Amino acid sequence: MWRRGTDSSFELSEHVVVLTGAGISAESGLSTFRDAGGLWEQVDLEDVATPEAWARNPELVRDFYNQRRHQVLAARPNAAHEALVNLENRCRVSVVTQNVDNLHERAGSSHVLHLHGSIMEARSALDPEEVIELGEQDLSPDLTCSRGHPMRPNVVWFGEAVPAMETAAQLVSRADHLLVVGSSLNVYPAASLVQFVEPGVPVSVVDPDARLHLPGARVIRKPATEGVPEWVSGFRAAFSI
Repeated sequence: MWRRGTDSSFELSEHVVVLTGAGISAESGLSTFRDAGGLWEQVDLEDVATPEAWARNPELVRDFYNQRRHQVLAARPNAAHEALVNLENRCRVSVVTQNVDNLHERAGSSHVLHLHGSIMEARSALDPEEVIELGEQDLSPDLTCSRGHPMRPNVVWFGEAVPAMETAAQLVSRADHLLVVGSSLNVYPAASLVQFVEPGVPVSVVDPDARLHLPGARVIRKPATEGVPEWVSGFRAAFSI
């Protein structure tokens, strides 16, 4: 669908929604959680990723997420992240990510929704709406909110609600194209997002080990750094952009 702008140029009105998971960040050197050798084989999630863990041993939780944040800071966006940025040149792109890193933003993506929060932020243990950017600062016991309560990682832990799900579902329901990258979509509630795709909307999956069973979906069994640029190139060619 093309429409002519006031400057006599053409503007693409297609809306591409991209669901990204750990696979896209893994190629930047960030460990996935669930794959063989992933973080959940190195640490018990009950010790670092639940509200109970925070109540029991906040120092261990802070140390775990400080280490993860240092790894994110040392990582760099890869060709898959950059290809999604290039796609923004002539169409609307909404990235919905399960990842807590900021590689999409650092690559230059304009519209990124984090389903599971951001490791680069901290929030009040009392008020989830009070959020601060950490940057290179470590989360420490001395860091408190405006009401004197400790700051915790601004991530969604196991057993907690996913506040961004409603917004994500609305984005998917308004997509003209859905692209799933580096995610098995086995983790709920994120896995349910594909149910909001309107009938007839093209769905593509980029994952070398794709196990996603979506009738009619195009599957590109390649790593994100190969498959996403390939998909973007084909999309641009199809719309002559």
